[in-house]
Amino acid sequence: MPNHKITMAKHLQRELEKLKKKILSVGSMVEDRVQRAIRAIELQDAELAGEIIRSDFEIDEAEVEVEEECLKLLALYQPVAVDLRFITATMKINNDLERVGDEAVNIAERVMVLSEKKRVRVPFSYHDMAEKTDFMMRKSLDSFVNLDLDLAFQVIIMDDAVDEMNHRIYDMVKDAIRQHPDSVGYLLNLLLISRHLERIADHATNIAEEVIYLIEGEIVRHGMSDVLK
Repeated sequence: MPNHKITMAKHLQRELEKLKKKILSVGSMVEDRVQRAIRAIELQDAELAGEIIRSDFEIDEAEVEVEEECLKLLALYQPVAVDLRFITATMKINNDLERVGDEAVNIAERVMVLSEKKRVRVPFSYHDMAEKTDFMMRKSLDSFVNLDLDLAFQVIIMDDAVDEMNHRIYDMVKDAIRQHPDSVGYLLNLLLISRHLERIADHATNIAEEVIYLIEGEIVRHGMSDVLK
C-alpha cells in the first residue's frame, strides 16, 4: 500500500508539471494578444485588430483543455495541501487569462470601429496606461512561474495607478464630448478602450493574488492594495 501511494504521488507530480506547462502556454498566447491589441491601438490598425478577433478561439480552446485537466486531476488523485492549492489556483488563473483574451478582442473591436470614423484630437494617449498594463500582465505570470511573492505584491500595488489613469481618461473624454458633440461615437470608443485596459490590469492583479494564495495559503482579495500602502 505505501508503494502504491508513492507511485500515485509521483504520477501526480508529473501531471502537475504538465499542467503547469499548459497554463504557461495559455499565458504566452494571452500575452501575445495583449501586446498586439496595444499595437493595434497605437497604429489604429484594423487588419491587426481583425487578426486578434479571428484567433480568439485558440485561447478559448486552450482554456477548456486546462480546466478539464484540472478537474481530471482533482477526481483521480484527490490532492491535498499545496498540490490542491496549485490546481485550484491554476483553475482561477486559467479563467482570468481567458478573460484577458476577451478584453484583447474587445479592444480590437473598438479599434475596428475607430478605423472607420473620422479622428478627433484628444489630449491623451494610451501609451503609459498600456505599458503599465502590459507590464502587470507579464509580471503576474512571472510571479507564477517563479513563485515570486515580492513580484506578486508589486503587481497588486500597481493596479491603483492604472485605475487612476482610467479615471483621468474618463474625465478627458467627458470634456472632449462637450467640445465635439458630433463625435460622441468615436469618443465613447476611446473611453471603452481605456476601460478594457483597466480590466486587463484587474485580471493581472487577480493572478498575482492567486500566486500569493498558492505560496502562502492565504486569500488576499478585496482591498489588498490598500493594506500594502
